[in-house]
Amino acid sequence: MNYAIVFRLLGYILMIEGVLLLLPAVTSLIYAEWAVMGVFLLTAAISAALGLGLRTIKPRSKVFYMREGFAATALSWIAISIVGAVPFVLTGCIQNPVDALFETVSGFTTTGASILPAVEGLPNGILFWRSFTHWIGGMGVLVFLLSLLPLTGGSHVNLMKAESPGPQVDKLVPKVQSTAKILYGIYFALTVVEFCFLLAGGMNVFDSMLTAFGTAGTGGFGFKNDSFASFSPYIQWVVTIFMILFGVNFNAYFLLLLRRFRRAASSEEVRAYFGIILAAVAVITVNIRSLYGTFGEALRHAAFQVGSIITTTGFSSCDFDLWPTLAKEVLVLLMFVGACAGSTGGGIKVSRFLLLGKTLGKELKQALHPQVVAPVRMDGKLVNHETIRTTNVYIAAYIFLFGASLMLVSLDGFDMVTNFTSVAATLNNIGPGLNQVGPMMNFGAYSNFAKLVLIFDMLAGRLEIFPMLVLFLPDTWRRF
Repeated sequence: MNYAIVFRLLGYILMIEGVLLLLPAVTSLIYAEWAVMGVFLLTAAISAALGLGLRTIKPRSKVFYMREGFAATALSWIAISIVGAVPFVLTGCIQNPVDALFETVSGFTTTGASILPAVEGLPNGILFWRSFTHWIGGMGVLVFLLSLLPLTGGSHVNLMKAESPGPQVDKLVPKVQSTAKILYGIYFALTVVEFCFLLAGGMNVFDSMLTAFGTAGTGGFGFKNDSFASFSPYIQWVVTIFMILFGVNFNAYFLLLLRRFRRAASSEEVRAYFGIILAAVAVITVNIRSLYGTFGEALRHAAFQVGSIITTTGFSSCDFDLWPTLAKEVLVLLMFVGACAGSTGGGIKVSRFLLLGKTLGKELKQALHPQVVAPVRMDGKLVNHETIRTTNVYIAAYIFLFGASLMLVSLDGFDMVTNFTSVAATLNNIGPGLNQVGPMMNFGAYSNFAKLVLIFDMLAGRLEIFPMLVLFLPDTWRRF
C-alpha cells in the first residue's frame, strides 16, 4: 500500500470540500442566516486545514494501482461525509451525530433517504447543502479531482474505475483528465438546461437550483415535506424527463456530441433502459388508473415514480405506498435494476442484467449442445471472460451484503416489508421504501446501530461494494 499517495489524495479532497462549503455559506449570507453562515465558514476552514496538512505528505511514487484506488475512494467518501455532517450538528438542525452522518452520507451517495420528519423549517443554507451534496456526489468527488489536477502516472484510471458506477469504465479520450472534464462538462450542461426549464415553469431560482442538484445527482432530497406532490404538472414532467436523462450512460451523450448518432442509438443498454421504463409505466398506469380522475394524471404519476425509482432519484409526486400491490411490486423490482452504467444512477445497473441474461442463454445452449461455441456479445463486441466473472462476483457480493444487512436491521423489530425495502432503498441508493420508510415517512425510527448498517450500505451501493469491502482485508494495508 502506498500510504503517502492515498493520504495526499485525501488532502486534496478535503481542500476541495472546504471550497465547496463556501457556497452554502454564501447562501446563508444572502438570506441573512448569520449563525448558519458562521458554522459553514468554520467547517470550511477545518476541512481546508486538514486537507492542507495531508497535502504536505510527499509520496516517493505517484503511481498507484487498484488497491490504492479502492482505499483512496472509500476513505475519501467517508472523510467528506464526516466533515459534511458537522454543519448539521453545529447548527442544531440534527443533534444526533449518527443522524447527521446518515443524512450527509445519504446526500453524497445520492440516496435521498432522510431521518428528518419535516424539512420546510430548515435554514436555507442547510437546505442548499443537503441538495448540493447530491450534485457533488452524483458524478463523483474523485472524478472532479481528476478533472482539476494534472496527476502524473499511468494508473489514474484506477480511481475512476473504483468510483464510477457500472461493470466497466472506458476512457472517452486517451487522457483520464480529459475524460473527467468531458464527463463533468456534460453533467454541468444538463444541470443548467434543467434549471432553465424549471425557471420557465414558474419555480423560483432557489427551488430550481435545489431541484436541479437533486435530479442531476439522481439524489432525492426534497425541500418540501410532500416532495413534489404540490408542484404543477409541468414541473413534474420536467423533473421526470431529466431524471430519466441523467440515468442514461454518459458515453451516449459523448457520442451524440461527436454526431455519431447511429452508434449512440445502437447501445443495447440504453435501448433496454428505455424499454424497461416504457413497460413499467404502461403496467403501472393501467394498474392505478382507477385511483385518479383522468388517464393523463395516472400516466404522469406512473412516469414520475418509474423515472424516480429506476434512476434511484427518490423524488415522489404522490404517496405510492397507497398504490395497488402490482404497482408497488414493479417499483420494488426497479429498485434493483437501477439505471445505466456510467450514469449518476444507482442500483445493480441495466448492463449487468443484460450480461447475466446473455450468460444464462449461453449456458442453456451449452447444456443442450456441449460442443457449441456461444460467445457473449454486447453492442456487437465480444465480452471477455473477465467482465463476466466480475459481474458474477459483484452479484454474489451484493446478495451476501443484502442478506447480512437485512438480518442486522431486523433486530429493531420492524416488519419485513419495512426492513427489506429500507435495505433495498439504501444499498441501491434509492431513498424511500415502503411502510415505515415510505415516501411520506423517514428512517428516523431506526436505532443508531441500524442506521450505521444502512450508512455502510449507502456507501457500498454508491461505490459498487468492493471499495468498502476491501477496507476490511489485511492485505489492503500491507506495504509494498
